[in-house]
Amino acid sequence: MQVELWVWITTIAVLVAILLADFIVQLKRPHEPSFKESGIQVSIYITLALLFTFLVGGVWGPQYAAEYIAGWVTEYSLSVDNIFVFLIIFTQFAVPKQLRSQVLLIGIAIALALRFVFIVLGAAFIERFSWAFYVFGAFLIFTAVKLVIETFHEGEEDRNESGGITKLISKLIPTTPDYHDNRYRVKLDGKWVYTPLLLVMISIGFTDLLFALDSIPAVYGLTNEPYIVFVANAFALLGLRQLYFLLGGLMERLKYLSVGLSIILAWIGLKLVIHALHKNELPFINGGQHVEIIPEISTELSLAVILITLAITTIWSLAVTRDDGKKTKKAAH
Repeated sequence: MQVELWVWITTIAVLVAILLADFIVQLKRPHEPSFKESGIQVSIYITLALLFTFLVGGVWGPQYAAEYIAGWVTEYSLSVDNIFVFLIIFTQFAVPKQLRSQVLLIGIAIALALRFVFIVLGAAFIERFSWAFYVFGAFLIFTAVKLVIETFHEGEEDRNESGGITKLISKLIPTTPDYHDNRYRVKLDGKWVYTPLLLVMISIGFTDLLFALDSIPAVYGLTNEPYIVFVANAFALLGLRQLYFLLGGLMERLKYLSVGLSIILAWIGLKLVIHALHKNELPFINGGQHVEIIPEISTELSLAVILITLAITTIWSLAVTRDDGKKTKKAAH
């Protein structure tokens, strides 16, 4: 897949323009998006992401189109798990509801920039060291097991992956515990101090980057093309803010979604290990020769597994929580 430099520049320029336009709107009218507003915006981003599949297929071929759509679905489904942590961060920092949309927007912009660097470095690493697929595959399988354990762990909802970063920042720069509308810095007693809004924004950005440690290798398990990995990430992140407000209380009902995500990560981890065996150059494995006993897992099969897994775990979660809700109502009566 040959992606010209101007394509990269144009793609990044469009993303920056979208984020800037959205940011200006938020500055002029900070508010909590309604269910209808969020639903319309999520629909627009999903439609754009799906239409981009035809663009990829028309320019580079159907194989790359399949890799893109599989990568986007994977990235979008994994990003849903971020929303649980966003809820925790907003609760811990007591963020006013009308400021949450702006915080998410800036945090996602930071995450997108950091992910771009991560994707480029990952591509260079994979191209130079074929054994990286072993590392990525093993890491995804380990993450899958860890995710299942956390799903059934009572204290899982208390996690905040970026807490250490925000504490360090608050020690390095002067801060105030009070919010001052949508301002990041205010002058108090003749000194400039930063509001909690800055800390929340940084917390959102770096938390998402930590999630990228498993989601980006997962997409690299579906495609070797950095451009596809980047646009899949971009479309997933652009709709994440609206998805947060759209799902709202529904997140509590998706209690087994993490099980589905762990299955997806384990599947892609297995796909990466099999691919690594086909490309094997490690001397202590089969004498440094390729191992092709197990056939490669196709992108189309992976896409089917991802969609079926998401559908089953979502239906399972909604059915179980519906029964729990009925039991709670009966107990109340």
